[in-house]
Amino acid sequence: MSYDPQNPFARILRGELPSIRVYEDDLTVAIMDIMPQAEGHVLIMPKEPAVEIFELSVEGAAACMRTTHRVARAVKAALNPPGVLIAQFNGRAAGQTVPHVHFHVIPRREGDALKPHAAVQADPAQLREIADRIIAALPRDIG
Repeated sequence: MSYDPQNPFARILRGELPSIRVYEDDLTVAIMDIMPQAEGHVLIMPKEPAVEIFELSVEGAAACMRTTHRVARAVKAALNPPGVLIAQFNGRAAGQTVPHVHFHVIPRREGDALKPHAAVQADPAQLREIADRIIAALPRDIG
């Protein structure tokens, strides 16, 4: 599949669509998922245009893993979930819904089912409050 520069994540990266960013560096951006499957659901994406991980440069993939690691640590520290799900899907058959490589960091609690991605967006004020907690917990000891 060829990369569509009009996909929602490409538009977020260009600032054409709003997002609540929790982290950004030269190669990656982490945003709150506006249709979270659990409270504190964060998406990490490379700035590099790639539909699937197989198209992503080694540098871009490594940067995504560093940012995913950093954000997952912050989610764990800020929200104190007993578990954290980290997922990455490649292709529609695998469950990928946006054609831009991205990683999910989803806090998990025993017995809580993941909410389906629905057409209902989360309350932006609530997302901002959670984002602020995650930002405050970002580790400062790693690059």
